Amino acid sequence: MKQKIVIKVSMHCSKCRTEALQVAAVAYGVNSVALHGPEKDKLMILGEGVDVACLTEALRKKLCHATVEIVEEVKEPSPPTPTPTPPAPPTPPPQIIYCQQPPQFECFRVVADPSPAPCTIM
Repeated sequence: MKQKIVIKVSMHCSKCRTEALQVAAVAYGVNSVALHGPEKDKLMILGEGVDVACLTEALRKKLCHATVEIVEEVKEPSPPTPTPTPPAPPTPPPQIIYCQQPPQFECFRVVADPSPAPCTIM
């Protein structure tokens, strides 16, 4: 579960800001650290499984004053639901082309034999 933590820290100069960012960046579970607020006196920390009490204590040791302002769970945006696409129109059946060859004719002609041969068997 991702957490968003805002901690107000007494930061008087750029060196204090650098030290605060370094302390927060090396803490277990921290994914990102940014300065927050109009005076840039707050740290906005995003991470998973961050021990807020331990982080605040480390900031107090380094910079003397640190108070937790906000600890909230960041909900991940749900993936967009795919919009149903209308079904594609049915495709017409493929055209079948038949090629017919003209029939082949065999011509026969009956020719009468003018002189039949004498057949002994018949």
